Amino acid sequence: MLIEHVLPPHAVGEDALGDPPATAPNGLFPIEEREIAHAGEKRRREFTTARQCAHRALTRLGLPPTPVPPGPTGAPAWPLGITGSITHCDGYRAAAVAHSADLPHLGIDAEPHAPLPAAVRAGITTPTERTHLQDLDATHPDIPWDRLLFSAKESVYKTCAPLAPRPLQFDDAEITFTPTTGTFIARLLLPWPADVPAPVLPGRWHASHGILLTATTLPRPA
Repeated sequence: MLIEHVLPPHAVGEDALGDPPATAPNGLFPIEEREIAHAGEKRRREFTTARQCAHRALTRLGLPPTPVPPGPTGAPAWPLGITGSITHCDGYRAAAVAHSADLPHLGIDAEPHAPLPAAVRAGITTPTERTHLQDLDATHPDIPWDRLLFSAKESVYKTCAPLAPRPLQFDDAEITFTPTTGTFIARLLLPWPADVPAPVLPGRWHASHGILLTATTLPRPA
């Protein structure tokens, strides 16, 4: 599984390169099925396969069959005591979960292995990141670093959303990649609650099969 390349200890994941045939049973719970009752075909495929990944991941944690409906903000509503994240892009779906006693917050993201449009790149990067990306493009041109940075920020925002004092924007985090180790560090740039661990998140990234993957976590304080 590709997702296992980026997951931290204590997390388990499941993924899929594409979707099952339309004639296959979808395995959704009624509360999940209602979410896509009026959705278009693309949305149905993404949602269904990603939820199937989530169900399998929860089973690996030892949970009984459990639905994962969207919560009030649209993020997955995980069972009590579980943290997790779901992602999908063209040709790929994944879910990752952990016991919140081990990992209180977890985020994953997948993106296609392709550069961002120039306007998007400018809109999601800080000046420091733009210099960093130029250096990476020169030394490791095989990776679309701007798209990977986009993915890393998506993972960071999924991880931090339950704790952030306001909705996060793209200039609220600054990413530094280490290309030789498949890791990155995310530094949050917005004011942060004093009783929450320092806003520096470790992350991992992986590129293969035409997919860019990232994951971050806020570990439990020592």
